[in-house]
Amino acid sequence: MSNNDDKTIVWLGQNEAPNDCLVLNEADTVAVALRNLAQGHEVNDIKLSTAVPKGHKFALKAIAKGEDVIKYAQAIGVASDDIELGSHVHTHNLEFRETEVQYEFASHTNDFPVNSNDTFDGFLRPNGSVGTRNYVAVISSVNCSATAAYQIAAAFDDAVLADYPAVDGVTVFAHGTGCGLADNGEGFDQLQRVFAGYATHPNVAAVLLVGLGCEVSQLKTLLDTYRFKEGPLLRTMNIQSTGGHKKTVQRGQALITEMLQEANQHQRTPCSASHLSLALQCGGSDAWSGVTANPALGYAADLLVKQGARAVLAETPEVYGAEHLLTRRASSTEVGNDLLARINWWQDYVARNNGSLDNNPSPGNKLGGLTTILEKSLGAVAKSGTSTMTGVYKYAEPISRAGFAFMDSPGYDPVSVTGQIASGCNVVAFTTGRGSTFGSKPAPCFKIATNTDMYERMSDDMDINAGRILSDGESVETLGTEIYQLVLSIASGHKTLSEVHNIGNNEFVPWQIGATM
Repeated sequence: MSNNDDKTIVWLGQNEAPNDCLVLNEADTVAVALRNLAQGHEVNDIKLSTAVPKGHKFALKAIAKGEDVIKYAQAIGVASDDIELGSHVHTHNLEFRETEVQYEFASHTNDFPVNSNDTFDGFLRPNGSVGTRNYVAVISSVNCSATAAYQIAAAFDDAVLADYPAVDGVTVFAHGTGCGLADNGEGFDQLQRVFAGYATHPNVAAVLLVGLGCEVSQLKTLLDTYRFKEGPLLRTMNIQSTGGHKKTVQRGQALITEMLQEANQHQRTPCSASHLSLALQCGGSDAWSGVTANPALGYAADLLVKQGARAVLAETPEVYGAEHLLTRRASSTEVGNDLLARINWWQDYVARNNGSLDNNPSPGNKLGGLTTILEKSLGAVAKSGTSTMTGVYKYAEPISRAGFAFMDSPGYDPVSVTGQIASGCNVVAFTTGRGSTFGSKPAPCFKIATNTDMYERMSDDMDINAGRILSDGESVETLGTEIYQLVLSIASGHKTLSEVHNIGNNEFVPWQIGATM
């Protein structure tokens, strides 16, 4: 695409530093302001009839009430009132409307040839999986045993762990459920998958499962369902049968001490990049998420897929309105319909709860310039790159095939990432425009800033600045390659900033569905 002569309207991918605004596709009827623009400011032959904040949209043409508003060459909603040429387009005059599209299946597949030449230094486990970290985990089966789990782990501070240099820490995975729910069905099965996924995660060398004893979420059920065998690196205990809280903490600490000695024997060795499973996540999004960080992460995801690795997109409510772009990339009609089945489930779910999928974007997203879920979703799916979608998985279901996959989850970051980690993701990539400080364990999480202003303001929390695509004229490909190299470095032990700040101890949040009784 070519720029206008005076370059005050610029196109994504141009080489010169942008000036006033950005038009993402020649078919668009709105532009995005690159700085705060005052009322009366002229952009080419367009005189702004209202002030337009940075990151927000203004009309490139008069748009009649009821007419589609176009961004990314896609409808992001309809005009709720007549919109004048040059006026601010946002929540006051743009509204969500259910999309009507003809779905295509497997029409835009992109099967990259796999060449697994790249490596990272990881922890090779006996089952053939490879970890990027080496944790000892304490998992509570029910909220009733959460305090005991935390007190068991509290004994193993940095001074104690100094004797176990190969171990990244003793970390607790406690939660607010495990009882007061049905002992079968979708909600119960989902919680069991989360427990199983964390207990067998490649970043976990050893695990202690702690229960109360009378809860619905019985440890024996977990062991029997997944055919787990207790041994030196997998131990279970119940507070009731152990003799109470104090004895449980004492016994648990003794077991962890034994596990630390075993876990410390694990050492990093060179492993194929095909063993990586990258969770693709975003939070605190803004108008630049779909322009800078998400496309760059998508490019990195494609590079991983070319290595035979896995890249896992989630947050089903945040692909709503853009799901047609994913069904085109499905490896088969069946895979495409699997995604639509999850979209339909969510539409029914929110309707039953008197809600709407358009309750997202959040207030922070809207301040950053996003208006409807359609606009947000079109930017969000850019994280997934361009490769074929090889499968659609339930929440916390193990990802069984290499390549790009989709896992069903809410858009709420801690819940979504918990499911991705349970599915086997051993690194988490998190794009943010407003400035999320999210972290996760046992999979290290790194943050990608969408804009340079926020990156400079929150540089203690942002691992990489994709805002350079706009501020410095860097290409998406350059940033994507940089992200890919950072993934390899993190997988080899480089600490992310969330790890430096010890963030991730409270982000284990299994998705609760079904009745609490």
